Amino acid sequence: MLFAAIETSGDWCSVALAVGGDVRGRELRAGTRHSELALPMLQALLAEAGLRASQLDAVAFGAGPGSFTGLRIACGLAQGLALPRDLPVLGVSSFEAIAEEAGAARVAACIDARMREVYYAALQKGEGERAGCWIEVLSGRCVPQQDVPAPPGEGWVGCGSGFAAFPDLLNRSLSAVRPEVHPTAIAVVELAAPRLAAGEGVDAALALPVYLRDKIAFTKQELERR
Repeated sequence: MLFAAIETSGDWCSVALAVGGDVRGRELRAGTRHSELALPMLQALLAEAGLRASQLDAVAFGAGPGSFTGLRIACGLAQGLALPRDLPVLGVSSFEAIAEEAGAARVAACIDARMREVYYAALQKGEGERAGCWIEVLSGRCVPQQDVPAPPGEGWVGCGSGFAAFPDLLNRSLSAVRPEVHPTAIAVVELAAPRLAAGEGVDAALALPVYLRDKIAFTKQELERR
């Protein structure tokens, strides 16, 4: 299967291309330039592989949670590539992509959600029939940083921008903290490949980001109460 992946949920603009078992990717710290960088980066990857977008079999994207604008960009680009070619689209959780990048079996994934909140989930690598899958021990949520629950047991590695924003977060409950770990398109490829092979892709028109929070801003009074 030949498919592309786009991940723009945070500060990094990341794209990847899976050609059979070969995966290649590019990423840049983009700030707010995802919309101008992502498609040219993907086109450069395709050209490097001697391929065209018309040859893609599917498109995957980082579905969130994360930046509202970044999530819409990734989803929109995936739909734009898939709709005219009738390709399946698959969204991949930012929490799972962080966990995949972490290189640990137990990952407390925490993303800075701004407004004194974080997106948070605790994930554990599956075993047996679920080997290779990430299982949410604590489900994804958007909460004030002081309300983040400690994951059960030991051996948890804290990863994600939430730990850069709040350095003392869960400091007594984690064996290590790696705030630099972020979702990448290569991680999206690794997670999407078995799911696309199993037919889990959806019609492009049905692809949606996962926001976890409806409000994009709080009033000054609301912030003071948090």
